[in-house]
Amino acid sequence: MRRLAFGLGALVLGLTLAGCGTGSSTSSSSGQSGQAQPVTLHVGADTTFPPFETEKNGQVTGFDIDLIKAIAQKENMQIDLKTMDFQGLIPALQTGDIDVAVAGITITDDRKKSVNFSDPYYHSGLSILVKKDNTTINGPDDLTGKTVAVKLGTTADLMFSKKPGVNVKRFTNISDAYSELQNGGADAVVFDNPVNLNYIRTGHDNVKIVGPLLTGEDYGIAVRKNAPDLLQKINDGLKQVMADGTYDKLYQQYFGDEPNGKIKH
Repeated sequence: MRRLAFGLGALVLGLTLAGCGTGSSTSSSSGQSGQAQPVTLHVGADTTFPPFETEKNGQVTGFDIDLIKAIAQKENMQIDLKTMDFQGLIPALQTGDIDVAVAGITITDDRKKSVNFSDPYYHSGLSILVKKDNTTINGPDDLTGKTVAVKLGTTADLMFSKKPGVNVKRFTNISDAYSELQNGGADAVVFDNPVNLNYIRTGHDNVKIVGPLLTGEDYGIAVRKNAPDLLQKINDGLKQVMADGTYDKLYQQYFGDEPNGKIKH
């Protein structure tokens, strides 16, 4: 009887302790200090968009990468970074494989049907890049009858796929489009102006930008649908890094004194 009573007592004590336990650890649980543990933010990035995203020696760097890391730090989130092709980012958001995507993604009404966007963080536009010795292309009207290299799935691709009289070559990597221009397989590259400028700055002084910007575009951080709390966190974090000087420091680091793309705050 004493052994039975002891066994029943141990069982009751075990159940009581189990009921008082914290359970399995989750990304939003509190640590020993009482502070909330960082939430894991699954971020998708296309690393072929320098200086916003690039990969060197297995390390992913760039303006967008540092910006999302700064936002995550402000909002007590830690980053889980996944790299993928640009055209795979929005499908990955739709399936929930990632929570947000950064890749110099232009905010468009069509994309808003599939994902949400943060407040704008960079103002951009498309520009035309040609060889320096090219005298026949001086603006968009001169592209008729020419071969234009673009990156697959970008706003340049969408624009020129509907433009009659232009032969469009599509590449998954913008560096391949630039190579096509260099080897004579394309007459021009149409792509985001800051990336074209970066290409010129990084040792390619045999090319030039001609004509005005073809578009005025704002970049935003793409956020999966049905996640209003996450969207609010991203926007709150973005406001904080803009207010405390972090944004300005990153802008100076990656773009120097170029004023065109900076979002005023």
